[in-house]
Amino acid sequence: MLEQLKDTIKKALPELDFVIGWGMGFDALHATPLFMYEPEDVDKLVWGPLNVHNLATYLPALKGRKVGIVVKGCDSRSVAELLQENLINREDVVIFGAPCRGTVSLTKIRKVIGNTGLIEDVNYADGTLTVKAEGASHEMALKDIRADKCGYCRFPNAVLSDHFVGEKRAPQVEEDTFEDLAEFESQPFEERRDFWMKEMDRCIRCYACRNACPLCVCRDHCVAQSRDPHWLSQQDGVRDKFMFQIIHATHLAGRCTTCGECERACPVDIPVLLFKRKFTKAIKDTFDYDAGLDPEATPPLLAFKANEDNIKEKEW
Repeated sequence: MLEQLKDTIKKALPELDFVIGWGMGFDALHATPLFMYEPEDVDKLVWGPLNVHNLATYLPALKGRKVGIVVKGCDSRSVAELLQENLINREDVVIFGAPCRGTVSLTKIRKVIGNTGLIEDVNYADGTLTVKAEGASHEMALKDIRADKCGYCRFPNAVLSDHFVGEKRAPQVEEDTFEDLAEFESQPFEERRDFWMKEMDRCIRCYACRNACPLCVCRDHCVAQSRDPHWLSQQDGVRDKFMFQIIHATHLAGRCTTCGECERACPVDIPVLLFKRKFTKAIKDTFDYDAGLDPEATPPLLAFKANEDNIKEKEW
């Protein structure tokens, strides 16, 4: 499948400025975004569970250029959402899709092997990732080390693509039941409050969650750094850090595709995706809407209807 994907990209490359995919990073465990300008660049392309980045994050800054992008299912939903909001032009983007088996959580891998900076070799086959580090070999089933988002993935194949290679895969689940959210919300209020106070106390306000998000596009005018108006201070207190995360999640309500980049990018492993999951469920329950499935659709909070189907305000 990888060779077929490379051949497809090479055929399309002369008509494009470049194609964004994944290549190997500083060691065999870390893939990194790869910008392919020439056919020899395409030979560096990799595909598999180490392709953790959502490359759609680059697209808004490239509006007006003719580029290609390789996508997983969740990445393609972000592309569709960017199209909905006219943040990119459809004629400027060529989408290469392939079936995804899930991506790894490097946090989970670190819990198994320790320091991931001393990797000697990595091999993935038959649902098992084998990592050799410091002379020791560690075999880990992908289902045990995959990102949490992959456990409730309904779109392993690109929902939008110009070129799709490989055999399409069945979804992990037919319907997202938000069991992770229900489990958390089953706890008493005091426990939930204390949980977030502890997590926010660890936040270093690096804004990696914001910068990695493909739909968080107002970075030059972010409320976290704006001084006119002055919404938030730069104090290192729990209150301001918690406030930023709430605002971030609110701005993504009805737009978040649950790609998990915010949580993956967090250097201190704060489960910030849980905020977005809460809003995603509210949007689903209220508007019966899933973000990033139809590039022609309008997100519910960017539209107005005098009477929403699921809000019976006239009956109150």
